[in-house]
Amino acid sequence: MKRERSEEDGKVEMSHTTQRGTESRVYIEEISVPFAYPVYFTRHAFDAANPVVADVLAQRQRPATRTLAYLDEGLVAAHPYLPGAIAGYAREHAGALELLAEPRVLPGGEQAKDGWHVANDVTAEIIEHRLCRHSAVLAAGGGAFLDAVGLAASLVHRGVRLVRLPSTALSQDDGGVGVKTGINLGGVKNLVGTFAPPFAVVNDLEFLRTLPRDVMLDGVAEALKVAIIKDADFFDFLAAAAEKLRDGEPRAIEQAVRRSAVLHLEHIRQGRDPFEMGDARPLDFGHWAAHRLEGLSGYALRHGQAVAVGIALDSHYAWRTGLLSRDELDRILRVFTRAGLPICHPLLRARDDAGRLRVLEGIEQFREHLGGDLSVTLPQGIGQRIEIHEMDSALIEEGIAFLEQRGAC
Repeated sequence: MKRERSEEDGKVEMSHTTQRGTESRVYIEEISVPFAYPVYFTRHAFDAANPVVADVLAQRQRPATRTLAYLDEGLVAAHPYLPGAIAGYAREHAGALELLAEPRVLPGGEQAKDGWHVANDVTAEIIEHRLCRHSAVLAAGGGAFLDAVGLAASLVHRGVRLVRLPSTALSQDDGGVGVKTGINLGGVKNLVGTFAPPFAVVNDLEFLRTLPRDVMLDGVAEALKVAIIKDADFFDFLAAAAEKLRDGEPRAIEQAVRRSAVLHLEHIRQGRDPFEMGDARPLDFGHWAAHRLEGLSGYALRHGQAVAVGIALDSHYAWRTGLLSRDELDRILRVFTRAGLPICHPLLRARDDAGRLRVLEGIEQFREHLGGDLSVTLPQGIGQRIEIHEMDSALIEEGIAFLEQRGAC
């Protein structure tokens, strides 16, 4: 194979001569597409005096942005004023956005992304209202809701502008600030989805004040995840504030959400693999087991609860393979417990007809999701990480027994 680079246009030219003497020539075009999107932290986003959403949607030297709005029904149950507030906001900021229909309230929670129903409804309405690529879909809700609405927005015209307003601690500090959409099919988490950076993210911290305790703790689990593998100082903060986080103390929750969101954004930017073309997913620490547990429970197990159990299991594995000290393992498990998060679940012991632990199916599903080669992130001391490429099922089973003793599951 001969490789040459043209000095004029940057194209890469290669030629290959086979054993039969046939020559083929290949021209490789190298492209780089920059993405940039703002992530705001604000309060009362749809108060007419708050300019953030209007500033996001205003298009200089263009008419007002044609917009459809979708709301998570759980969010509306907690904030029933929202549909009217959004309609009023659009009237007050008519130069920035044109609301084409009354805000639509759709199912939230994991059911929102359990199959195509929500994504299909949104797709049909985007088409009905003839949105173009400079139009906007405004989506306010939890992470699963944003995933489903975001998938629809990413498919029409190969991408209508999506403005996310995450409404849960989990979506504000993790999924809502990322670049992925997705739905679950056949019991497999995020089997269908796209990489589609949002146009903007607006985190309204007032939404956090009405969250139920278990929903709040989903975000705490993801904050602990990113702290364990990336930021020892942040882990120290979470450890010191564990009981405040458990009780939903607003200042502690907001600090955890902001720092976790920044760490997730830094990883997306600095990891140089935002669309996951490689074989490592550091931000999926603990997720191979978590995703499988969610599927086994029929998604009755909350994502944050499943992640907490998955992190506990992988942290034990890290200890048994010499990556964590016993003191570090015990500290991780204590913090989860003090924060009100589980470290064990009965489904860890579920077995198939052949007697094999069903949670182990998550490893093969994870391998497939990664592209065929297994790469599992484990902590190498608190605040650092390492990738491993094989997992010993006997050590995993030992870890389950260990967690059963510690977690009374």
